Amino acid sequence: MTSFVVLIEGPVLQGQSFVSALRFMQQAVLAGHTVDSVFLYRDAVHAASALIDLPSDEPNLSARLQQFCCQHQIPLLFCVTAAEKRGVCSNEVQPAQGYTAAGLAEFAMRLAQTDKLVQF
Repeated sequence: MTSFVVLIEGPVLQGQSFVSALRFMQQAVLAGHTVDSVFLYRDAVHAASALIDLPSDEPNLSARLQQFCCQHQIPLLFCVTAAEKRGVCSNEVQPAQGYTAAGLAEFAMRLAQTDKLVQF
């Protein structure tokens, strides 16, 4: 079976990036493949914000991603530099539960140990 690293770059509150990534990961796991890690980069790092407060009629894709990764024991990483630039995390603001800060070097090391990269 194939192992994947999933890279998400699109924003969590608009577009298809998170929906498509979640669907891909669900189908990959059902087919017996593994998702070794998920890495959020660029505007996708907003999903790691603990300050997301959506109306009840809007899907919380950040929470859905976190739940899926927790259920399947998939590390959910976000680029700390991109997050700091966007005010998502700092010394005063911590990331949402389940999200782990990482650098591009860690992403590269994980990528070197997997079969394929899938980017959204």
